[in-house]
Amino acid sequence: MTEIALIGNPNSGKTSLFNLITGHNQRVGNWPGVTVERKSGLVKKNKDLEIQDLPGIYSMSPYSPEEKVARDYLLSQRADSILNVVDATNLERNLYLTTQLIETGIPVTIALNMIDVLDGQGKKINVDKLSYHLGVPVVATSALKQTGVDQVVKKAAHTTTSTVGDLAFPIYDDRLEAAISQILEVLGNSVPQRSARFYAIKLFEQDSLVEAELDLSQFQRKEIEDIIRITEEIFTEDAESIVINERYAFIERVCQMAESHTEDFALTLSDKIDRIVTNRILALPIFSVVMYLVYFLSIQTVGTMWTDWANDVLFGKYVPDLVSSGLDYLQVQDWLKSLIVDGIVAGIGTVLGFLPQIFVLFICLGVLEDIGYMSRIAFVMDRIFRRFGLSGKSFIPMLISTGCGVPAVMSSRTIENERDRRITIMTATFMPCSAKLEIIALIAGAFFPGNSFVAPSTYFIGIATIILSGIALKKTSFLGGLTSPFIMELPAYHWPKVLSVLRYAFGKAMSFVKRAGTIIFSLTVLIWFMSNYNFMLQNVDTEVSILATLGKGLSWIFEPLGFGNWQATVAALAGLAAKETVVATFGILYHNSSEAGLATALQADYSALAAYSFLIFNLLCAPCFAAIGAIKREMANLRWTVGAIGFQTGLAYCVSLILYQFGQVLLYGNPISLWTLVAVLFLVTMIYFVVRKPRQIKDKIITLENLQEANS
Repeated sequence: MTEIALIGNPNSGKTSLFNLITGHNQRVGNWPGVTVERKSGLVKKNKDLEIQDLPGIYSMSPYSPEEKVARDYLLSQRADSILNVVDATNLERNLYLTTQLIETGIPVTIALNMIDVLDGQGKKINVDKLSYHLGVPVVATSALKQTGVDQVVKKAAHTTTSTVGDLAFPIYDDRLEAAISQILEVLGNSVPQRSARFYAIKLFEQDSLVEAELDLSQFQRKEIEDIIRITEEIFTEDAESIVINERYAFIERVCQMAESHTEDFALTLSDKIDRIVTNRILALPIFSVVMYLVYFLSIQTVGTMWTDWANDVLFGKYVPDLVSSGLDYLQVQDWLKSLIVDGIVAGIGTVLGFLPQIFVLFICLGVLEDIGYMSRIAFVMDRIFRRFGLSGKSFIPMLISTGCGVPAVMSSRTIENERDRRITIMTATFMPCSAKLEIIALIAGAFFPGNSFVAPSTYFIGIATIILSGIALKKTSFLGGLTSPFIMELPAYHWPKVLSVLRYAFGKAMSFVKRAGTIIFSLTVLIWFMSNYNFMLQNVDTEVSILATLGKGLSWIFEPLGFGNWQATVAALAGLAAKETVVATFGILYHNSSEAGLATALQADYSALAAYSFLIFNLLCAPCFAAIGAIKREMANLRWTVGAIGFQTGLAYCVSLILYQFGQVLLYGNPISLWTLVAVLFLVTMIYFVVRKPRQIKDKIITLENLQEANS
């Protein structure tokens, strides 16, 4: 099997190209030893070629686990060839990674992607000249129009036979080349010959990871240090700056030779759109309108039409009637019939009934991601976050969290600053994920059927909670500090690819169905059993069951929040296992899987204010067990994990308490009670933690005087 490594900058079209090359022959897992996602697949037209889709990176100097994974794989000598995806509209920036890839000694083929977008800008790149000056094959491709894909794969497959002597490397200033040659002599056979130049340059840059990786003698290290010192004196610059400047000087020469320039500078269509979409005044209102439309389509209109049919007709009538008839025909015992109809069908049916809304939601989010709008939102939110001492990088996990909290927590590892990373982990799951969407749809449909602002309000409450809690955490002595920089590529706008969007939405929907068929199935059986039997294992009425006994014992905790009956208590606790279980639990406890019937039952037990309080608590409290596990892995510390879960649950309780107690007084005219005063106290305390001055950071700052004292 020939392995081809697919690599490129983020937003270069790498994922789209990977999907075109492999089709459905894909596998998703984790890289050995790390939880970074690994995608690989066989080429559709040649099953002897395996494509390894490496994480998108900007250079071979890793600052995050994703970048380290990509570099370690390439240096492991497993790849037979590299297929480097280059954004033709940002040639100079993309070629920085290309020069480093060429130096690994692995044969490189360049897919000059988005060539159609470049043509639309009225610009041209001479592919032959670019290939000549880089010394590697270059093929013009367009993932959007599916051109050049087969050719570039064939070219990459044919370059696997290249030897070290056949490879051409970028040539830099003679003084730097002399230093590289001297380091190569010092290294000798200490490094693989194919990648010797790469290691030599990395050692010249004083890359700490490479230095730690190589087992060099003290003599070799001393010789390399002398070479670096002398070269720095010649250039009057530090070693890393020398290499960076020389790379860009080489790239500039290549671009001048390959690009055809126009004398007049003209704004592209993306630039013109960004003048409005990323405008300091208009950006947030536009974002609010966009998210309102997303939830309006998925919760109020298009998604609701199919969800109503699925809940009320398919799982409310057809499936239960069909299953009951079949069980009656088979003369199944009553307890087993109850388990299947009242437990499994009612529980899973209630969950799957909301699948159309989830599918429509992810189609909308997939379109926004595919056209390039989500990148703009991260850029816009960085302006706001940075004013409060937060990093715009924290918004990326927030976006991912709209799908699932687990990858959202894992994606926080791209944040270099440890304190910013911990803040992000503690706050990212405040965003409503696909599992929480069911709770939103249930409460909005049952208590606010004509109000199109309830569903989007949960999204904005999530963002507001992240910002405000992030500000408060940033002002603590143990999580404060400087904000990590945020650099993000803004891809050019383009029409969404229908197949990519559908594949994205279908993948999310299937993940949801798999959870319903595994975790939710197991929980519904457990909930049915505990709601039909007592501690003596006797079949009893639900009101005296195991579940009711446990729920009544804990329901007093939620009375100040407005939903202090045992059914809501049990549903909220079941949500810790999986948020979808909240809806499934209601379906089982109220013996109704149809949306209309369940809505009527809920309306009899809760007011609209209590229902909204229940919704907000479940959105902000501790996430499901899978996300908690991800938090534990990323925190790598039990105390921090417990602290994060406690912070999330405590904040959810306070927000719901304030919302319900204030609503009781302001909306229903109820008199001020003791719990109202407690809510005021909580609100004042929360405001204090947000507006107070930052605490002094506990980190020891090492100054020049400290170093001099230490040396003396």
